[in-house]
Amino acid sequence: MPAAPPSVVDLVIAARRGDGAAFAHLYDRFAAAVHAVVLARVAWQDCADLVQDVFLIAWQRLDAVREPAAFPGWLMTIARNRATDHLRGAGRAPRASADDRVPEPAVAPVPAAEVREALAAIRTLPEAYREILLMRLVEGLAGPEIAERTGLTPGSVRVNLHRGMMLLRDRLGATAAGEDA
Repeated sequence: MPAAPPSVVDLVIAARRGDGAAFAHLYDRFAAAVHAVVLARVAWQDCADLVQDVFLIAWQRLDAVREPAAFPGWLMTIARNRATDHLRGAGRAPRASADDRVPEPAVAPVPAAEVREALAAIRTLPEAYREILLMRLVEGLAGPEIAERTGLTPGSVRVNLHRGMMLLRDRLGATAAGEDA
């Protein structure tokens, strides 16, 4: 039987001691969630650099995490703050999406215009829904993975995914209905 992966707490403690491999494991485990949090706020083409910034900040400030178990929420807060700082520095309003350049998907191509429309609709949702929807729909994380990476309970993730999808369907339906008129 394969060994269980190390816990977030164990990884944080090891990384605090200077273990770069432990921090690399934290990066691998949380990069997709951080990407979704950043994507909820900024243009697609800015996300990769901001994700790197978030992890650099986290590495530099790792001792500031009082309780290692709080790492997921702490990291997501850094991601939100870094995205907000980026928008302020760029002089753009949050959720600007007109300039998003969406890369071609690897499978089942969806027209870029539809992807931009869906992303714009997701960005109009309340923060709790938009981040979780992006983690699920863009990053492909399952409910339990989202819970682990955000610090939310699995039940909260399920509820937020359900409510967020309902709102997203309504928003996209209203957009489609407006085009038909």
